[in-house]
Amino acid sequence: MRPDDITRLHSIGAPTLSPDGSRAVFSVSRPDLEEDAYLGSLWSVPTDGSAPPSRLTRGDRDRAPVFSPDGRWIAFLRPDADKRPQIHVLPADGGEPWALTAHPLGADAPVWSPDSTRLAYTARVPEPDRYTGGEPAKEPPRRITALKYRVDGLGFTNDRRSHVFVSAPVDPSGEAGEPVRVTDGDHDHQDVAWSPDGGELIFSASRHGSRDTDLVVDLWACEPREGAPLRRVTAGELSAGKPEYSDDGATVYFLGDELGEDLRDFVGQTTALWSVPADGSSAPVRLTPAEDPRMVGGPRATAEGLLGLAERRGAVDLVLVPLGGGRPRDVLSGKAQVQSFDSRGGTVVAVVSDGRSSGELFAVGEDGARALTSFTEGPEPLPMTELTAHAPDGHPVHGWVTLPEGEGPHPVVLMIHGGPFAAYGHQLFDETQVYAGAGYAVVMCNPRGSSGYGREHGRAIIGSVGAVTAADVLAFLDAALEDERLDSSRVGVMGGSHGGFMTTWISAHHGERFRAAISERAVNAIDSFRGSSDIGSFFPEPLYGPEETWERESPLTHADKIDVPMLIIHSEEDWRCPLEQAQRLFVSLKLRGHETEMLVFPGEGHELTRSGLPSHRAARFEAVLDWWQRHL
Repeated sequence: MRPDDITRLHSIGAPTLSPDGSRAVFSVSRPDLEEDAYLGSLWSVPTDGSAPPSRLTRGDRDRAPVFSPDGRWIAFLRPDADKRPQIHVLPADGGEPWALTAHPLGADAPVWSPDSTRLAYTARVPEPDRYTGGEPAKEPPRRITALKYRVDGLGFTNDRRSHVFVSAPVDPSGEAGEPVRVTDGDHDHQDVAWSPDGGELIFSASRHGSRDTDLVVDLWACEPREGAPLRRVTAGELSAGKPEYSDDGATVYFLGDELGEDLRDFVGQTTALWSVPADGSSAPVRLTPAEDPRMVGGPRATAEGLLGLAERRGAVDLVLVPLGGGRPRDVLSGKAQVQSFDSRGGTVVAVVSDGRSSGELFAVGEDGARALTSFTEGPEPLPMTELTAHAPDGHPVHGWVTLPEGEGPHPVVLMIHGGPFAAYGHQLFDETQVYAGAGYAVVMCNPRGSSGYGREHGRAIIGSVGAVTAADVLAFLDAALEDERLDSSRVGVMGGSHGGFMTTWISAHHGERFRAAISERAVNAIDSFRGSSDIGSFFPEPLYGPEETWERESPLTHADKIDVPMLIIHSEEDWRCPLEQAQRLFVSLKLRGHETEMLVFPGEGHELTRSGLPSHRAARFEAVLDWWQRHL
């Protein structure tokens, strides 16, 4: 794989099934270097496999389809002339779609009412004279009174809150009526769902008094009309989202995280499935175990139980959880990652990726999974080989090694993931394939702090992030280097976000092991991160420890011990790990006369490597390969 081969990597969006389960509709998109955008349309396929998928819409940026309960309509998102996503409706049996919304900042996440006449959704409402025309630099000043006022990848939120709307009745003539705004106030709302009788909406929001200094997100319910009073469904102790009603409307199932006594302890918490009475008459009940697995998708209520996605050791499985709670039963599992799914009419479909594909749609039955699509292009990817090493204290460290073609010995790139509560896994990863395709052996693992290995594993780094993570990562590298096809004298280290933190840390504490390093979008100085990051007001203490330890725990403090050449990569509009984190490291190294370069991408945020402009993603790959060519 070469840098411009990112155009071969397709992405299948969450599928939607017709009410009888006979047909699945989904979006397919790919990076396009000529348009410098992600282009895609809606596709349709019969779930019995009787015909190949066919393109359903002619738009080039259509996504997020959802069937109406009566099967007559398909709602989806398509950008308007100002590139704002608006809800469109398409007759399911064919015809031209029409726009249902015209919000100045677009609409998101449409959900059909049970009678298929209206859609609930969210849309950001801008302050007057802001975001809707003119020159941004000439807008009035922003008055900021809260700690949580912006989000990476979006920007300021205090002046464009996300509210719940209900559309006018669907009109095939295309004459869209005015939507009804259901929520108000200085709060963001998301994850809307209808009650089975259509008489109520439920959604997640932080509307409580201490919302600025804790991480609580509650479920709220109200009638689908303007000015309806809101009812708090959860008890103010969890971070709750993705609600789903039971068939009788008496119970709400949802995903939720516990937050500790201070309601701020997010580190390594195992997201679970929960239930709560829809009237909020009693406290939520956890349905999945506290330690493992971490639930990362769902819930979808069925007669047999709750379908959801469970993260385990680099895999994401489709599982069924008993309605009364208990250990999940595997529905689709293995060395793969289920990205999304739908279940209707006794049919289950799922988008599944593995080491050979970025994702295909499968029909899931008792006999296993049957592929419904085959969008994967290009040559067979280089295989990832699993390896388990052991840290000096005996703790197992799980990961993968990918070898390039040829006998070797090959130069080595050690990659460290972000998070830290995230994980590498069984999926086609463009970074691995590009570096291995260029001749480098790629070594990557899930050290302590990673997700998918239980709560204790995720929380083991609290207060000593750099030292504990480094012990695991280096032990895994040592185990990988026992293979004579890897050249232990030519090793580089790289990572982004927390992986950038660790790259800077390891370069300072274990630099003798490496020829060069690439630190990307890193946290380098915890003290300034606290004030400049969009999550800085609550992130440092639960992970790094009390403020008096931050200097010791910050990689920048130890930058004077860095001797390896270092490339620093950052995005100009990164608000998760702001640009000053890169600048401070660059200046520290440069003033010493150290070999260092800084590559800054304009207009990009923290997610450059995953969703940045295709041209920027390719340019970054070229810069990385140039650096490794020079030093490895």
